[in-house]
Amino acid sequence: MSAADNKRSVIVGIFVFIGIVILVAGIFTLAGQQKRFIRTLEVKAVFDDVAGLKTGNNVWFSGVKIGTIQAINLYGNSQVEVVMNIEERVQEYIRKDAVARISSESFIGNKNIVIDGGSQQASPIENGDRLQAQNPLNTDDLMETLQKNNKNLVEITNDFKELSGKIVQGEGTIGAILTDSTLANDLRSMVANLERTSQSTVSASRALTSFTNKLNAPDGLANQLVTDKEVFQQLKTSMTQLEEATASTSEITENLRTASGRLNNSNSAVGVLLNDQQFARQLQSTMQNLETGTEKLDQNMEALQNNFLLRGFFRRQAKEEAKQKEEQQSQPVQQVQPQDTLHQQQPDTVRQR
Repeated sequence: MSAADNKRSVIVGIFVFIGIVILVAGIFTLAGQQKRFIRTLEVKAVFDDVAGLKTGNNVWFSGVKIGTIQAINLYGNSQVEVVMNIEERVQEYIRKDAVARISSESFIGNKNIVIDGGSQQASPIENGDRLQAQNPLNTDDLMETLQKNNKNLVEITNDFKELSGKIVQGEGTIGAILTDSTLANDLRSMVANLERTSQSTVSASRALTSFTNKLNAPDGLANQLVTDKEVFQQLKTSMTQLEEATASTSEITENLRTASGRLNNSNSAVGVLLNDQQFARQLQSTMQNLETGTEKLDQNMEALQNNFLLRGFFRRQAKEEAKQKEEQQSQPVQQVQPQDTLHQQQPDTVRQR
């Protein structure tokens, strides 16, 4: 064999070796994707509709690929059983009360199964367990719902078009506001009034703030009433005294009521004086008689003074009184003679008579 043939054989051998390496790498890659060389568990789930799910699609858990779909079999009357190969390393994280649902990698991508949920109280899954299945949303139902929404949107658009046309024509309140200048002016006036009202409110708020600041002033009465214990005690004492005065006033009022009741009582002397008309007439007649008797007594006394038998006595008495007045004028410090002397002399005079 020549050297050229040897060289050609070596090159062919190298290419064959490279092909074998690529083939083996592809086999391992595909086997790795299909979890052929990884220990797995077989888990099942029954769906009413798999929505285009295929054998070999992925199984996801919390965003991590944990297995593939091994088989899809018809089950029961109209259900589908999906057999999944799950890696043993995630067995402790998936619980028996977990839920399997069908999802999509994108809006039009391949279908896959996503395992959700599972409580810590439940035990981990085991080989051959069946998970709860959540049926996927039916695409036909979704399209029907979208169609209804489109019809509703068209109706809403037509209504809005009609409404906007009426507004442009000036119909309705909004149309009148947009087209009627009078309403526009009224609206401007309303806005101006609201602006003035807001300014007044701000002014009132400032005044209230100033008033509260004055109330919080350390020298203010309100602040002292709130914070100063001494002022509070004085106020408390004043209130107590006021209550006592009120009680005394009530007692005085009650006494006056009792006294007025007694005055109105015809059994008492004052009540008789105030209420008994007959007694009042008798008392008036008695007073008139006393007045008449007094006038007659004065006349008798004057007659006695003019009598020649007693004229000397009255003259001596007059002289003594004049002498006493002169002594009082000459000695002002001397004690004035009491008037009881006259009263004592008068009974003597009467006795002499």
